[in-house]
Amino acid sequence: MRSDVTQYELAAPPTLDAILAKLATEPGQHMPIAGGTELMVALGVGRLPHHSLLSLQHLTELRFIREEADSIVLGANTTFTDIRRSALIAAKLPLLAQSASWTGAIANQNRATLGGNIVNASPAADNPPVLLVYGATITLISQSGTRTLPYADFHLGYKKTALRPDELVHSVTIPAQQDSHRPYIRKVGTRNALAISKIALAGLASVENNILQEIRLGAASLADRPIRCTAAESALAGASLAPDQLEETVRIGRAALALEAKPIDDIRSTARYRSTVAENLLEEFIRSLAV
Repeated sequence: MRSDVTQYELAAPPTLDAILAKLATEPGQHMPIAGGTELMVALGVGRLPHHSLLSLQHLTELRFIREEADSIVLGANTTFTDIRRSALIAAKLPLLAQSASWTGAIANQNRATLGGNIVNASPAADNPPVLLVYGATITLISQSGTRTLPYADFHLGYKKTALRPDELVHSVTIPAQQDSHRPYIRKVGTRNALAISKIALAGLASVENNILQEIRLGAASLADRPIRCTAAESALAGASLAPDQLEETVRIGRAALALEAKPIDDIRSTARYRSTVAENLLEEFIRSLAV
């Protein structure tokens, strides 16, 4: 059943300070929105619980991509079109450029923001696996100040985050990446474009003398939240990619990921399918490193 839009109010306090003051004095009473792309879906099916909405879209101070000495910082209001078109992101963070290009249609990318995608906290979201393998940190802001935490600690469960009712996402900081790390990213959906992922895997790995020195893996739709696959990473660290040992390394990786995966059955796929496809993607990544 569609929502009755006359039952909702949308306000746009003119400044970030004014919005933070409202969140501080009436915590939990308002839902901040930026692009509103997820909101429109919830509104359309009658599942938008908050009736007081605070627009953040006009806050240009939260819309930026900035290179610093040892990192790249993206403001929460940065859109996926901003990310997709950024030469800096394409050169330094190609996995993020790729995942941004997958995030909905062009019209969605023009409005949807990185902060909104994170706060929506969908386990199937396209960009969190990339932020996880890049080792991002997230900065939250409230009237009482700012706090920064590893992005890996931000998602607490299905649609649950560490964001307090009086806070907003200010920015995401991604440390400079080592050129020696080889990237991987794949998304499997019902169709190639405009599909929510059944499973997605992002990875970075360094290889020296046919030995996996380090491997980082981030996954979507493999648990109740976006996850870093730390058990599979540990199992594969130090594994050999030599031709006579590659099959054993693949077996170890698949087995570790199968134990770590906790996917669900839903209308888009089954848990068994998701686990198997995730193992297949990891195998594809491992074999690509051996070339």
